[in-house]
Amino acid sequence: MLRKPVMAAVVVAGIFLATTFVTLAQEQPGQEGGEVAMTNAPVQTGYASVNGLEMYYEIYGQGEPLVALHGAYMNIPLMGDLISRLAESRQVIAVELQGHGRTADIDRPLRYEHMADDVAALMGEIGVERADIFGYSMGGGVALQMALRHPERVDKLVVASATFTSAGYQPGFQEMLDSMTPEMFEGSPVVDLYRQLSPHPDNFATLFDKLVDLDRQTFDWPAGSITAPTLLVFGDADVVTPENAVELFRMLGGGVNGDIAGLPNARLAILPGTTHLGVMMNRTNLLVPIITEFLDEPVAEAQP
Repeated sequence: MLRKPVMAAVVVAGIFLATTFVTLAQEQPGQEGGEVAMTNAPVQTGYASVNGLEMYYEIYGQGEPLVALHGAYMNIPLMGDLISRLAESRQVIAVELQGHGRTADIDRPLRYEHMADDVAALMGEIGVERADIFGYSMGGGVALQMALRHPERVDKLVVASATFTSAGYQPGFQEMLDSMTPEMFEGSPVVDLYRQLSPHPDNFATLFDKLVDLDRQTFDWPAGSITAPTLLVFGDADVVTPENAVELFRMLGGGVNGDIAGLPNARLAILPGTTHLGVMMNRTNLLVPIITEFLDEPVAEAQP
């Protein structure tokens, strides 16, 4: 299991860490049937040359396309069971963002805007004109930027445990960044997988520095201008405050009296007894049905 200092840093930084999905299936609630990571094989893998990156991706399943975006320090294997289960009913395009997994870093800071541009360019390279977009944590910020910068690429949007403003994090978030060091992650599966997958396995400290720099940026995006139907998912003990979750929901048209006005195209799910880590770690049995129902339902007509 992870040491307490590592777990504390992880929770505050919005990072997803796991021991192994086998252990999670045995020890954590919410996994069904003893499933483990990547229970099916990709139908396609490859690299796309975009914006100076050689961006790695894997495609699973068949059907309507869904782009899956991981969180900070993550990679495709660490999303495992979620990708496998979503691929039962659609084509899941899982990507590894700048400096993560098999996508080598380049001389460019990590910014949500850059990563959104990379994903949009990758979609063009592999011939996917439009897709639903799912993003968790850092990937959720990238998904929001996709909807803002490349709305022509986005059908529906699923954002898990991410915010539109740096003011939306729990108190103490920024202060904790000052106490973090890359050495705190030694011996964790994050570092082990980084060294196994990265084209530059000795550069974890560089990725760490870039991610801390990303977390220190102030931002306040005009999320109210997003037109894509959006599902927001948070834990009730998430790194994003519940007040911010509701604020974003209202900005997207949610929070109305649906019996009178009809249901808006925004949805909000708060998972009970769930931390930031727990949204991906041990709530797959709740998360997958919520996502698939939202993606499958017809888009409501705009209200006059």
